[in-house]
Amino acid sequence: MMKANLEALDTATRELRERRVDLSRRVSLEEDKGLERLAKVEGWLSRAESIDSEVSDLLREEPTETKRLCLFGYCSKNCISSCKYGKKVSKKLEEVKELLSKGVFEELAEKRPASKVVKKDIQTTIGLDSMVGKAWDSIMKPEGRTLGIYGMGGVGKTTLLARINNKFDKEVNEFDVVIWVVVSKDLQYKVIQDQILRRLRADQELEKETEEKKASFIDNILRRKKFILLLDDLWSAVDLNKIGVPRPTQENGSKIVFTTRSKKVCRDMKADDELKMDCLSTNEAWELFQNVVGEAPLKKDPEILTLAEKISKKCHGLPLALNVIGKAMSCKEDVHEWRHANDVLKSSSREFPGMEENILSVLKFSYDGLEDEKVKSCFLYCSLFPEDYEIKKEELIEYWINEGFINGKRDEDGSNNKGHVIIGSLVRAHLLTESETTVKMHDVLREMALWIGSTSGKEEEKQCVKSGVKLSCIPDDINWSVSRRISLMSNQIEKISCCPKCPNLSTLFLRDNDLKGIPGKFFQFMPSLIVLDLSHNRSLRDLPEEICSLTSLKYLNLSYTRISSLSVGLKGLRKLISLDLEFTKLKIIDGIGASLPNLQVLKLYRSRHYIDARSIEELQLLKHLKILTGNVTDASILESIQGVEGLVRCVQRLRIINMSAKDLTLNTVALGGLRELEIINSKISEIKIDWKCKGKEDLPSPYFKHLFSIVIHDLEGPKELSWLLFAPNLKHLEVIRSPSLEEIINKEKGMSISNVHPPDMTVPFPKLESLTLRGLPELERICSSPQALPSLKDIAHCPKLSLESFQDTSRYVEIEE
Repeated sequence: MMKANLEALDTATRELRERRVDLSRRVSLEEDKGLERLAKVEGWLSRAESIDSEVSDLLREEPTETKRLCLFGYCSKNCISSCKYGKKVSKKLEEVKELLSKGVFEELAEKRPASKVVKKDIQTTIGLDSMVGKAWDSIMKPEGRTLGIYGMGGVGKTTLLARINNKFDKEVNEFDVVIWVVVSKDLQYKVIQDQILRRLRADQELEKETEEKKASFIDNILRRKKFILLLDDLWSAVDLNKIGVPRPTQENGSKIVFTTRSKKVCRDMKADDELKMDCLSTNEAWELFQNVVGEAPLKKDPEILTLAEKISKKCHGLPLALNVIGKAMSCKEDVHEWRHANDVLKSSSREFPGMEENILSVLKFSYDGLEDEKVKSCFLYCSLFPEDYEIKKEELIEYWINEGFINGKRDEDGSNNKGHVIIGSLVRAHLLTESETTVKMHDVLREMALWIGSTSGKEEEKQCVKSGVKLSCIPDDINWSVSRRISLMSNQIEKISCCPKCPNLSTLFLRDNDLKGIPGKFFQFMPSLIVLDLSHNRSLRDLPEEICSLTSLKYLNLSYTRISSLSVGLKGLRKLISLDLEFTKLKIIDGIGASLPNLQVLKLYRSRHYIDARSIEELQLLKHLKILTGNVTDASILESIQGVEGLVRCVQRLRIINMSAKDLTLNTVALGGLRELEIINSKISEIKIDWKCKGKEDLPSPYFKHLFSIVIHDLEGPKELSWLLFAPNLKHLEVIRSPSLEEIINKEKGMSISNVHPPDMTVPFPKLESLTLRGLPELERICSSPQALPSLKDIAHCPKLSLESFQDTSRYVEIEE
């Protein structure tokens, strides 16, 4: 009997082991989708692993017990011992059978619950504690449902809302989730819904659904939660039904808190409680101003301290003004500079009777203090974009170069140092805020810039901005004849019927509209037009021949349109310096070299054009080319590009797609300007790095100095990617579906590279912040170095990949795709 039970136990345990492996694999697939395994599944897997170990221990005792058996198993020399062992086997067999019967699950995982609060980064505040207390008391009142916080622009409403948001993270409370939404002047329900869905971790699955379906989903989720909805920057009442937000009641206990400039919005939103935010008191304002300016200038001269207090009073207690002016004065240690500042603010403030105007004039002081007229023009240019718009730094600098605000001299990677210096000065002056790749204007500062652009007597500052205001056609009230720059971007303009005469117009933004075509007459009277942006008109298929009338045009952006060929008119733009054709349907660039001889920037990335021998000949005709982005399918063509003197260092963004090659060589000198690299759907056994430069000695530390992003999808062939060590400044790495990949950095190859090129490659991926590894069934490790990945913030990884080898595992955050 015992022998039969042992055989049955062995068989059942093997079946249990196989089921555990299968279930673990299925669970991993669900987790790759961003789901979280169910507790009962985790419990079953844990118990299965444990009982497997117990059975193994039991079966190891079998030879000893078998020797004790005689008479073919019917009688034992040691009856007591055999009896106990037999009972253990029988009991464990029942346990295994029972666990097998419970190991069938219809559902394995569910959506990972959203965190209760996402904390906001805020600077140290002054004078807000009492307001935070009042708001908190109002929110916590059982009968309170909606709180409206109102006050003028720049008074600190968003900061107060951020303090409230963070307080929910510190204080014990009964709410399930706190949701932050930025609304802004251009009220769009879809944008609000998407922010809520992103917070609830449901944005991707509902990305293409209608507003109605999104509203239904949001309603279904929030009805089952006690939520706090924080709506920042309301300009008009929002319809909660359209969003899908259940109206808070005393029964459901949910709350809504919003900020607005208008008390009327509080009434329209039927707020139960209203909280007015006033400017800081004189003492609070003075304390904030001293903090911003810093001790050093204020201690230089007793008169500076007196003047600083006077200037602080002219800011009328507005936190934004205090921060902006204080920052501008923080580097001034000469009393004459402080006297001048005080005189300027005193005279200009009197010209405007209202508070809003006084504040704008105070803020204008920072604008007037900018180093030269070109920098001022750079700042005003930022107001052409819609409110809360994230402006790409490199794109903005390209506009500035072509407008002539800064010279076009570029660094080895194609970047313009002067442009970045100006962005830095505007950020330090608190006129712009920045992220790694973008800048943004505070809406009050944008209003100030628009005010300057519309009222200034200076011809070069005349601007007309109607961006992001839902226009369906070009309005009749635009004064084309005097405007220097016009922005109609981010609207819903489908058709152009006017024929404007604009002798002074230098910039025209029509990007992000619904244009399907443009009549030729529209371009006939724009002799000074330098910058034309038509990007993101996704139905625009061609341009009129009359575009050749734009004889001064230097910058043309046609990215994200359906442009499929270069029209004859386009080829007549002899002064064109920058042409962006990324994400278009363009297939052929024949004639571009002869037609556009002054071209310095040519962007073809993600277009339908794949660089071949013929297009290399065209590109060689562009003697001034500094920046090139494009797509390559042939390894020999890529080798040719790297061997052409005129294209060396020009390539900034490269997409290798559908390539089949035994090996591929990338040269760190020829591709010295490379910033972004994609390798898609290719079969390449090995990627090699070369650092030799024709006619020059080997470089001492050759690597891709500017390469910060690498994306690899569906790459067949390599077992490792040790060549990535040649990109020590890499910040983002994404590797998806590479079935043969076993490791990212091979230990032997890694040591070989590090030994040849120290110290640049001693620590693998020293600046990598974001790492995504998906669909890599054989991947077991990133690299063997425990010092690797010191800067990593986000990681999405494969189930086989162990992170235990890294010293500080607390810094890894599991993220969703």
